Amino acid sequence: MFERNQAHQDWLVSLITKLKGIAGTVHVQRGDDLYLTAAHNVPPNVVAIVSHVPYGKGMAGMAQVKKEPVQTCNLQTDDTGNIKPGAKAVNAQAAIALPAFDDAGVVRAVVGIAWSQEAEIGATEQQAMMKMAASLPH
Repeated sequence: MFERNQAHQDWLVSLITKLKGIAGTVHVQRGDDLYLTAAHNVPPNVVAIVSHVPYGKGMAGMAQVKKEPVQTCNLQTDDTGNIKPGAKAVNAQAAIALPAFDDAGVVRAVVGIAWSQEAEIGATEQQAMMKMAASLPH
């Protein structure tokens, strides 16, 4: 079940606008799993699928486990196995999942951003986005 957090929602829309993205999500970690607290331009059927992400599943789960950004140049054509079928229903191409850490270095959330065009996100851009993800309200 999707438990919208309005502070997360407002923050996400602001971040997507700043990064010139078209869609995004915020998942918070509870126990080992991730739970959706904000979504922008994500179809309702996809929201239902990603409202609960088991540990290590999909891009968000991979970012959670690896504790580093996970990206794809094109959600539609990615064949790595990291992109779940529901994600392909989002009308986007490039996407990144960014872990956000608490003060102890534990993943507290994963922020997902998607763009309308294919792109490879370089290391410098990823680090800048990680800092932005860290500003997610508690």
